[in-house]
Amino acid sequence: MEYRMRKFVYDSWNSVMDADKNPLRHIPDLQVRHMVLQVLAWMWCVAFSLYIGSFWFMGASMLGHALLLAAIVVTVATFETAKRKPDFFIRFPTSTPSRPRSIWVDGKKIDDPYGGEHE
Repeated sequence: MEYRMRKFVYDSWNSVMDADKNPLRHIPDLQVRHMVLQVLAWMWCVAFSLYIGSFWFMGASMLGHALLLAAIVVTVATFETAKRKPDFFIRFPTSTPSRPRSIWVDGKKIDDPYGGEHE
């Protein structure tokens, strides 16, 4: 009995939240799909805040949903980029320029006591 209930909850969650299973999967443009999901999330924020009678909660809930969905979209976009264009990450700048052994302060050359970048 517990297994069937857990499976029912799992399947119900996926039928709404999994982009590969819900009807939004038919929208080819990721940005449009995100906006539709965002509007639905805001609709539920309004419905829930009206239910509990607090408009303060509505603003916080909308902001929270926007941040959560934006984080999901950035993650999915990163995964898709890694899958389709892995060379993007090879060219991606990840470090600062090398620091010299000496630095200039007020027109005077001073030896950097910490050495270069990797010393």
